[in-house]
Amino acid sequence: MYPEHPVHVPPSRAVDIHRPAPITPPAVVTPAPIVPVQPGALPSVASVVLPDGRVVTGYAISPAQLEPVTSKPAVSRAAVNVALGGVGFLAVCGGLLLLTTFIAALTALITQLIILAAVIFGGWIAIQVFSASSHPGGTTVNIRKAVIKRSHFHG
Repeated sequence: MYPEHPVHVPPSRAVDIHRPAPITPPAVVTPAPIVPVQPGALPSVASVVLPDGRVVTGYAISPAQLEPVTSKPAVSRAAVNVALGGVGFLAVCGGLLLLTTFIAALTALITQLIILAAVIFGGWIAIQVFSASSHPGGTTVNIRKAVIKRSHFHG
């Protein structure tokens, strides 16, 4: 149904191979003559002869003078420990203060909830007691008749 695709071969490219050529040092190296410089307004020039015979010439650079570091006063380990202990003590005191405040607030909340429940329950009981005598449709039991009936049945 579908025609077969021909296989495509990428075109070959010419590759150039480069091989490094070793550098051959000159047969005889003659050092450059050192010219003395008269002292004066010109900066001093330094010449250094390298192991392979080359001469490097340049201005001498004076090393930078660092400012002396002021010594810090030594702090004893005992002083550090006392300071850290004080910070820790303050953190614990703050935490305990917050804890006692939280406990006091929680106690007050529980007390108020108990009082609220007592008031609501007491009101409900008062409504039940006072509403029973005011409603004429409630069940009333005459104890004398009940006793008589009891005596009558058993007697």
